[in-house]
Amino acid sequence: MKHLLSTRDLDRETAIRILDVAEDMAQTADREVRKLPPLRGKTVVNLFFEDSTRTRLSFESAAKRLSADVITFSAKGSSVSKGESLKDTAQTLAAMGADAIVVRHHDSGAAHQLAHAGWIDAAIINAGDGTHEHPTQALLDAYTIRARRFGAEARGRDLAGLRVAIVGDILHSRVARSNVWLLTTLGADVHLVAPRTLQPHGVAQWPVTVHEHLDDALASAPDAVMMLRIQSERMRDAYFPSAREYARVWGLTAERLALLGPDTMVMHPGPMNRGLEISSAAADSERSTVLAQVTNGVSIRMAVLYLLVAGSTGTAEPTGGEG
Repeated sequence: MKHLLSTRDLDRETAIRILDVAEDMAQTADREVRKLPPLRGKTVVNLFFEDSTRTRLSFESAAKRLSADVITFSAKGSSVSKGESLKDTAQTLAAMGADAIVVRHHDSGAAHQLAHAGWIDAAIINAGDGTHEHPTQALLDAYTIRARRFGAEARGRDLAGLRVAIVGDILHSRVARSNVWLLTTLGADVHLVAPRTLQPHGVAQWPVTVHEHLDDALASAPDAVMMLRIQSERMRDAYFPSAREYARVWGLTAERLALLGPDTMVMHPGPMNRGLEISSAAADSERSTVLAQVTNGVSIRMAVLYLLVAGSTGTAEPTGGEG
């Protein structure tokens, strides 16, 4: 694996290996010294053309825990805002000796272009490109589901037999797309829930069951309910009558929370619109995995960086602390 651009590129074996390595990485959080040496002398660049907090900080933390040198590059206030092209930016980073570039871009396909245009010889990790994909978010979601459901017996397992409902703004969600491909690869039964106006063109051909109403999907007793943020910044038209109507029909209200099975987990990639797609009762409940997803994001991104940058050079599995 040279790059991580899409979860569609991951087969079952590769996906499970990433989850298992992330499990190893998670164990370092309990140590007095959390750093590992595999990326010492390597440079990881965070190249963000869109605003981000969780993803950027998660990748920074992951790279630093692996002892990498980290450069964070924001398009705002840089040469990009003055018209510099993606190609010129990439070649500048190549001159700095980047070993891995974590890229978030407003255009779908930007990460793929960076990986295959021949501008730079570095591992490219897609941290979200337009409405296309966000593969590390899907990986941390799968890790969270697996860990919550199987606990100490999670290692080496896929998600066969589990039902996952993904609810909300599917049309604009790169998180939803990455999760659909990864979760189905891992054997999960995926249900999508959205008003017809927020369902992508061609969704009938996806390997999912599609619902227009949340109550219909919840009747199938899902193991996990993943609520998606309404991405109003990407909407130029009215996709639903009002915020109140959306919350009533498609929101995870306190009343719907009470009807869920005792082991159903409540997920959200963040940031949350409380009172719209998810109630505070659901977000703050014992079923909620929202904070666990943030924690697990660091472990997953450590695993991805390790496998792409250190693992490909034959470095031993990361078991020792910083010397």
